[in-house]
Amino acid sequence: MEKKVNEIAKHEHELVVTLTYDEIKPEIEEAYNKERKKISIDGFRKGKAPLHVIKKMYGESIEYQAAETISNKKFWNIVDTDDLKPISTPKLVDIDFVPGEKLSFKVIYEVKPELELKNYKGLEIEKPILKVRDEDVEFELSRILKGHASYVDVEIIEDKCRFVANLQRVNDDGTPFEGSRTENLTVDLSEPTVNVDLQENSKGKKVGETFEFTFVDEHKHGEETHKEEYKYVIEVVKIEKATYPEFDEEFVQKISNKQAKTIDEFKNQIKDSYQKYYESQSDQVFESKLLHEIVKNNDFTPPTGYVEFMLERLVEVEKENAKRQKQRLPEDATLKKNLAQRAEWTAKWQIVLENLSRIEDITVDDEELEKLAEEEAGKTGISVQKLVKYYKDTNRKESLLEDKVIKFLIENTKVKEVDANEKNDAENKSNKNASKRSTKTKDKKD
Repeated sequence: MEKKVNEIAKHEHELVVTLTYDEIKPEIEEAYNKERKKISIDGFRKGKAPLHVIKKMYGESIEYQAAETISNKKFWNIVDTDDLKPISTPKLVDIDFVPGEKLSFKVIYEVKPELELKNYKGLEIEKPILKVRDEDVEFELSRILKGHASYVDVEIIEDKCRFVANLQRVNDDGTPFEGSRTENLTVDLSEPTVNVDLQENSKGKKVGETFEFTFVDEHKHGEETHKEEYKYVIEVVKIEKATYPEFDEEFVQKISNKQAKTIDEFKNQIKDSYQKYYESQSDQVFESKLLHEIVKNNDFTPPTGYVEFMLERLVEVEKENAKRQKQRLPEDATLKKNLAQRAEWTAKWQIVLENLSRIEDITVDDEELEKLAEEEAGKTGISVQKLVKYYKDTNRKESLLEDKVIKFLIENTKVKEVDANEKNDAENKSNKNASKRSTKTKDKKD
């Protein structure tokens, strides 16, 4: 076998392979035996015709068809033996088969290009520091009390009660929007996230009565703002008012399983829990900012096929999440449009990641997989050997490598801590002032 890899571009390679007929003869014979079982020839039972008869009548067709299958198989064998690392679906662009003599083929495939990276160490990145506020603790306490509330039926919808309703989305002309009806939906008017239009329009309604409300979905994809209006009709089925338990030490000890003996101890537990959550969120925001800055500092055009591969993966993840949460999703075309920018960034980051590991000589070896397996084996009871095999089959090395690269980047980054609450307050004040200035300017023009 003769093989050669040509570099068409930094991210695109071409594998050229030539095999003698003797080298592919076993696969050719296997193709004959496979096709023989399907062929009926007069004078012979189906699948029992002699091979020399099959070859005489169908040999050329069978061998040419087998040549493409063999080419694909040989390509993937070479991928494994020569560690070629294609990152998207390869393309068989040329095949030259001469029965009895040779098989030549060419495959073009994308690879992660080698980049000369810059500005990835010594960066200064803001890290939002969130502090627990008294209102956070109070919100959690109200949520806990609500979870232990008892409810009684009432006749009319009032502030902060809850009601059960049938929800129907409608078209602009008032006709039902097909496939968009939800029955026995519970609406809790004490929740701050409840649609304002729904809150206002529900007041004073009784069981059996209906009312309408409008929901506007406005969100950003990159710099582009998407806005869509949804109209609904609600039929009230049941109305309930909450009675909350007494918030005392007896209640605190009961719900904390005696981990807290006093109200103050319980509040401190809530505060600690919030703080851990905020710290986790802060780390995630910091990491995201850092990775985006590094990709921006080393911007490039990623391979088209790789971006498409990432896009398909993101779409599948969205579908799986929606399925688990029993949510409806847009059509694939809409999903792809919404996720296109994220797919491109993800493709860029994965390429930058591999180059970082190469430049900084960051690797994950089998010993590290075995160490991880030993730790997990003690917790799960699964053997180390099975866990190591599972890690290799699921490309666990890749996720471990990413963790190590990100850890390296964080260790080589200057952290600028910023009070997130103060920053948010300042931004909200600035936005309000800007809105006022805009309104005044409009009034002057009018």
